[in-house]
Amino acid sequence: QVQLVESGGGLVQAGGSLRLSCAASGRTFSGYVMGWFRQAPGKEREFVSAISWTAGSTRYADSVKGRFTISRDKAGNTVYLQMITLKPEDTAVYYCAARYTGSLLPQLSTSSELYASWGQGTQVTVSS
Repeated sequence: QVQLVESGGGLVQAGGSLRLSCAASGRTFSGYVMGWFRQAPGKEREFVSAISWTAGSTRYADSVKGRFTISRDKAGNTVYLQMITLKPEDTAVYYCAARYTGSLLPQLSTSSELYASWGQGTQVTVSS
């Protein structure tokens, strides 16, 4: 089981930026999809972004396209979520997640149920 640890959350004003990090255990993540999800108070957990580890293919929720960028550092076993032009509606606990697919060209699933490993979450609060 992959262990994931998020960091980088905090309080920022609307229009500001944050960079979230997710440190992952293991020596290789070939065949994995790494994702970011978020959950705001009173709302269901929602998909934010995902990236295939090997090829670096990416997918984004419509609500964050053009503002968020997911990336990974293979050497450092780290996944990042660069967030710019933050809005109050981005306020949530952000979780990184990992899904093993066994494929080098995996589907970038938006369903949280398909991700087996989760970090503890990091709070992002955007003030207006």
